[in-house]
Amino acid sequence: MATKIVMEALSPTMEEGRLVSWKKHEGDAVKTGETLAEVETDKAVMELVAREDGVLRKVLLAEGATVPVGALVAIVGGADEDLAGLLGGPAATAPPQGSGVRGQGARPAIPAAARPAEAAPAPARPESATPQPLTPDPQPLRVRSSPLARRLAAERGLDLRLVPGTGPAGRVIKRDVEAAGTAPARAAAPALPTRAPTALVPQAPAGGFRDVPLTTMRKTIARRLGESLGPVPHFFLTSEIEMERAWEARAHLAGRDEAYRVSFNDLIVKAVALALRQHPAVNASFLEDRIRYYGDVHVGVAVAVEDGLITPVIRHADRKGLLEIAAEAKGLAERARARKLVPDEYTGATFSVSNLGMYDIDDFTAVINPPEAGILAVGRIAQRPVIVDGAVVPRRTMRVTMSCDHRVVDGATGAKFLQTVKLMLENPLAMLL
Repeated sequence: MATKIVMEALSPTMEEGRLVSWKKHEGDAVKTGETLAEVETDKAVMELVAREDGVLRKVLLAEGATVPVGALVAIVGGADEDLAGLLGGPAATAPPQGSGVRGQGARPAIPAAARPAEAAPAPARPESATPQPLTPDPQPLRVRSSPLARRLAAERGLDLRLVPGTGPAGRVIKRDVEAAGTAPARAAAPALPTRAPTALVPQAPAGGFRDVPLTTMRKTIARRLGESLGPVPHFFLTSEIEMERAWEARAHLAGRDEAYRVSFNDLIVKAVALALRQHPAVNASFLEDRIRYYGDVHVGVAVAVEDGLITPVIRHADRKGLLEIAAEAKGLAERARARKLVPDEYTGATFSVSNLGMYDIDDFTAVINPPEAGILAVGRIAQRPVIVDGAVVPRRTMRVTMSCDHRVVDGATGAKFLQTVKLMLENPLAMLL
C-alpha cells in the first residue's frame, strides 16, 4: 500500500524544513529506515527516513525548497501500484501562495543527469532510542558505526577508529568506509573543522545590493529573539572578576599533561553550574501562570556556527568534574560546527553562557533564550590597572554581564548568584568544596 512521506518534525522546535538533497530518486527501491533525503532544520541537517518498504514512486519537492512540517514531499508504494487516489488529492497539488513553500515549485521532475551521486543509507534513529552518550566511550575499541560499515571495514582491513563518520551523531556509515578505502593511509582521524565561522554573505554589485533568503537557522534566530527581547523584561548585572588564580590553575593543569587541558570557558561553566545549585531561584523558568524551578542543572554553551548560533547543552554540569566538562564541551562544539547535533544535545538548558572574549570583546549584554531565566555574557581576560593596598598594580580581570528575566529573578537574587560565580572563579579551590 502506498505511503505518503511528509516533512517530519525532526527537532522539538522545528516548524518547517528545507530539503537539502534527495538520497533516493524516483524508481529507487527503499527499505524501512533508509535515508530518503537530508533536511535542514532550525538547528542541524538531519535525515528523513523511509517508514515502509517499497519504491520511491513520486518526488513532490525540489532540492532547496522549504515547506512546513506535515507537508507532503514524496510517495512510496509498490512498483505497479495505482497512485491516482493519492496524486489526485489536494495534498499532492502545488501549495498555494503564502503556504511557506519556497524554491522551484512543489512537484519537480529531477532529471537523471542532474541527480547527485547516491550515498548509502544510514539507519533510522528510532524515536524511542536512548540518546548517544556525550562522555567518552569507556571501551576505546567501540566506534559508532552501522553493521554494513563494520562488515565492509572488516573485509578491507580498515580500522574504524581512523574513519571519520558523517552519519547521525558522527556515526560511521557505508560511504565513509568506501571513501576511506580510496584515500591514502592516515595515522589518525582528521579533526572536525574548528576554524572561526565565516559569514555567508555574497559580494554585492557596486552601486547595488543582493538579497539572500533567510536560512532555516537564521529564521529561527530572528523569531526567538523577537519572542525574548520584547516580551521578556530584561535587566542586567555587570561584575568584574579577577582571574589571576584561575589563570594560574589552568596553566598548572595544562603543564601536567595534554589530557588536563581546559579552557577558561570550562572553568566558567563549572562555576555557573555550582552557583545555580546554590541559588535555585535562578535555575528556573517563567510559564505564564507559574514559575518552574528545576531540580537539575543543565548549562547551555553558545557556539558560533556558519550563519548563526546554536547552544549545545552540558547536562548535570554541577555534578561533573572539570575535565569531564572540558571533554564534553569540545565534542559538542565540534558536532555543532559540523551540523551533527541531535535534538537532545541542544535542548533543555536551564541557564546559558555566551563567551565573546576570544574576539577581544571587553563586555556585552546577551539576549535570554526563553524559557530560561538568565544568561551570562563573558568578555575577554585582560590586564587592567587595579588598586591593591593603595597601590595601582596590573591584574588579569574579566567582565561578565548577567541578563535576568525580571519576572523570575529579582535584582538581589541575581546579584547574589553573580557574587557566587565571582567567588568560584577568583578562588578556584572553592569549586572543590
